[in-house]
Amino acid sequence: MTVIKQNLFKRWTDYLSIAVQVSAAPLVTLRIAFGAIMFISTLRFIAKGWISTYYIKPIFHFTYYGFDWIRPLGSTGMFGLFYLMAIAALFVMAGLFYRAAIVTFFICFTYAELIDKTTYLNHYYFVSIISFLMIWVPAHRYFSGDVWRKPTLKVTTVPAWSILIFKLQLFIVYFFAGLSKINYDWLIDAMPLRIWLPDNSHLPWIGLFLKEEWIAYVFSWAGLIFDLCIGFILFNKKTVYFGYFLVVVFHTLTALFFPIGMFPYIMMSITVIFFSDAFHEGIIKTLRKLAGKESTVVEQNIPLNIAPARKKFLVVLLSVYFILQLFLPLRYLLYPGHLFWTEEGFRYSWRVMLMEKAGMTLFHVMDKETKQTVNIANSNYLTPFQEKMMSTQPDMILQYAHFLGEIYRTQGMKNPVVTAESYVTLNRRGSEPFVDSNTNLLKETEGFQHKTWVLPFLPTKSVKCD
Repeated sequence: MTVIKQNLFKRWTDYLSIAVQVSAAPLVTLRIAFGAIMFISTLRFIAKGWISTYYIKPIFHFTYYGFDWIRPLGSTGMFGLFYLMAIAALFVMAGLFYRAAIVTFFICFTYAELIDKTTYLNHYYFVSIISFLMIWVPAHRYFSGDVWRKPTLKVTTVPAWSILIFKLQLFIVYFFAGLSKINYDWLIDAMPLRIWLPDNSHLPWIGLFLKEEWIAYVFSWAGLIFDLCIGFILFNKKTVYFGYFLVVVFHTLTALFFPIGMFPYIMMSITVIFFSDAFHEGIIKTLRKLAGKESTVVEQNIPLNIAPARKKFLVVLLSVYFILQLFLPLRYLLYPGHLFWTEEGFRYSWRVMLMEKAGMTLFHVMDKETKQTVNIANSNYLTPFQEKMMSTQPDMILQYAHFLGEIYRTQGMKNPVVTAESYVTLNRRGSEPFVDSNTNLLKETEGFQHKTWVLPFLPTKSVKCD
């Protein structure tokens, strides 16, 4: 076993070395596609007024554990952050001052993402980690503004790992999305697609079929098979184009049926990284022709050399990164209880659109000395969206309870007790008590430990969808 581990590690470190060189063209396509779609996405976010909705209007924000120090930057600061993000995306696309641009984009985007976890989406997380990976690759050393301003930067081939890491990341996203679908609700009850698909019955041609229950089962099982298999299909050179056709069909349908923003387009644009070097070189040739820069001169092969110290650093960094990427989707196994109920280990695990969950949570603040109780109107402190998200997620319930405790301490209540009455429904089952209403939530601390005050899930038969 030790010998096997040593051989696997040697193969991995060899692959991360400069020995295996491939065309730099795929990185160029990735850079242009990622920069362009991030520019459009950022402008879309600004145009829809979401900066004000999610970052300026709320008086309280649900910060991530360990990132309590991240706060909105005020109206001017938040608009400035997003405009800077858009400019950085343009510079990434052009490959101009690339390293500074991609670092700036990563910091700005991730900072905004960490302000409030009620806005958490898998594709926001995906954008952060893709932009993080792009920091370490030489995507600006070929067909870029940086090469134009400094020709000595030009290379034509790059280490193979700089392409492989994006393929591995996409494989992980799809494969774990498939594994997460292996559950009773998705496969046996076709939930939540039985709830969501009929909402699209107004669509021409296909709308009539979406009312049929059997269609929900077809989509559920097809989604499972697609996610589990697509990574293998894309990695095979003989089937990569067929695989990409399936990717386009799958994500076009999800964009058509569900309001999930730019995620389908992000996945379709980045998945082209699996195509052959010749395909990407053809794209660059076309772009040169459009720019009037077509040349008949055969380019000299210029490989990228990496200093030994930097190579060792990258081996460690990328090894740790991918170990973490494999651990995060599986960490839910460390917790007892029903994952969709407690959501312990749910985020960062590529569980996409797997449940319909709704709840109502009422908070009570009691003065332990006078026994006087105040019933909280959540709308005094939270936006409707924040209240909706908080009511079904234990860590947010706890965080909000501590916020209420602090509010009443500042108003003179020396020893407040905060309790909650919460009822949640999962995939249209009957509404069930969610948290122990006798627990003083101010005595509970946030962390990675199991939340014993969340009541166990008592499954009842799901409601028939008409």
